[in-house]
Amino acid sequence: MTESLHIVCPDCDTVNRIPRERLHDQPSCGKCKQALFAGKPLDLTSKRFPQHISRNDIPVLVDFWAPWCGPCLSMAPAYAQAAQQLEPMLRVAKLDTEAAQELAAGYSIRSIPTLALFKGGREIARQAGAMSASDIIAWARRHAGLA
Repeated sequence: MTESLHIVCPDCDTVNRIPRERLHDQPSCGKCKQALFAGKPLDLTSKRFPQHISRNDIPVLVDFWAPWCGPCLSMAPAYAQAAQQLEPMLRVAKLDTEAAQELAAGYSIRSIPTLALFKGGREIARQAGAMSASDIIAWARRHAGLA
């Protein structure tokens, strides 16, 4: 029997059930028909964050960043490049800590950028500081058990 995974749509936040072997077939949302993976970081808000962290059956990598942060801005292209290689085995997302201060405080984000990897709704790894695309990919794969 085929294992199905729950994947949250990056556009409408609907939970979709996708057979694991179909993840690489560019699946689309059953509700809004948009692609479930765009190969770029998903912008999360405080409202959307819990759904994507708790309902995705694949690990979710989140970049906690701020628009005034120089290292965050310099890492953004590398993070986007990493998203192209990490999806669809991981969901790659970003959270603006200025717009979601309460949420960032709840996760004790003390410096930015900070990458946090979530699996099954729980944080399983964290790394502060800007990284290159290859370092982001290696770190995420290692901590997600995909290395």
